[in-house]
Amino acid sequence: MRLFKLLYKIISQKKVCVNLVNALSQNMVMDRIFSGIQPTGTPHLGNYLGAIQNWVNLQEECSSVLYSIMDMHSFTMPKEPAVLRQNILDTTAAILACGIDPKKCLLFRQSLVPEHAELAWILGCLTNVPRLLRLPQWKMKRASQNSEGTVGLLTYPVLQAADILLYKSTRVPVGEDQVLHLELAQDIAQHFNKKYGEFFPVPKAILSTTKKIKSLRDPSAKMSKSDPQKLATVTIADSPDEIVLKFRKAVTDFTSEVTYEPAARPGVSNLVSIHAAVAGLSIKEVLHQATGLDTAHYKMVVAEAVIQKFAPIRNEIKKLQEDKSHLIKVLEDGAEKAKELAAPIYQEIRRLVGFQ
Repeated sequence: MRLFKLLYKIISQKKVCVNLVNALSQNMVMDRIFSGIQPTGTPHLGNYLGAIQNWVNLQEECSSVLYSIMDMHSFTMPKEPAVLRQNILDTTAAILACGIDPKKCLLFRQSLVPEHAELAWILGCLTNVPRLLRLPQWKMKRASQNSEGTVGLLTYPVLQAADILLYKSTRVPVGEDQVLHLELAQDIAQHFNKKYGEFFPVPKAILSTTKKIKSLRDPSAKMSKSDPQKLATVTIADSPDEIVLKFRKAVTDFTSEVTYEPAARPGVSNLVSIHAAVAGLSIKEVLHQATGLDTAHYKMVVAEAVIQKFAPIRNEIKKLQEDKSHLIKVLEDGAEKAKELAAPIYQEIRRLVGFQ
């Protein structure tokens, strides 16, 4: 009798342990990072300092990292097909040259994984139009296109949410201008969970510590590839002569001393931010180095720091661009692995909403 009771107790304890393990496994969320970049060709200085440099560090810190070339997002402002194809390859070459390693992360082209678009439709049906109309990006880009705006331009934040949630991503590196879009993804995840049961982790932001890089010609605006002023934007593939010219022509003010006062002296402060970021120094350290320099000489100091930072990257970009088949294979191999992650998650979403 005692033996029977002992056996019963052991079996009962095992059942409790099994049930506990099952419960924990259902609620455990794997740490996964997702981010993407639109294929606008070779990234500029702001792209590198605000995003790509952080991507390189994150692939060393997390065991599951996905980076996507967002060709579907870029289609909100359609390019000629040949231009888009080349931009995809140039962007891929650039981020590989910057240190993104396909052995440490999944690098893939968004449109090669059709579940992104399919999930965007489901999530779009759970999203209110007024919420999308309030997003500042919609207003800004609509104005830049001088039109009433397209459906794709209005709904691309929902596609962004699908990009993130398709892989049950837990963390997303974002810049200041994308925080509201991540908040939308968070709200969509919570709404889906409330309607269909706990399924999506609510992704958290990884905010860049780098100050937003401004245009060299208009320090009130951020640096952009679409800026009509050619001297406003430095790309990571610019030649030393081009970099020197752009910094020499950078807008500052009539005070010669180098200080960091973003509100009062945005032009000089932008140079200080760039110098600190490329040199890996604090603002205080950079200002100490600039003691005694006037802004004209300081521009050349910053230009030289940027040249030194990008010299090996520029050389690697040229090598990679000569082997298009390698770039295509990297993106296709990454897409196959991304599909393996996405397929079971999307099938469960289909089941939850009643598609199967």
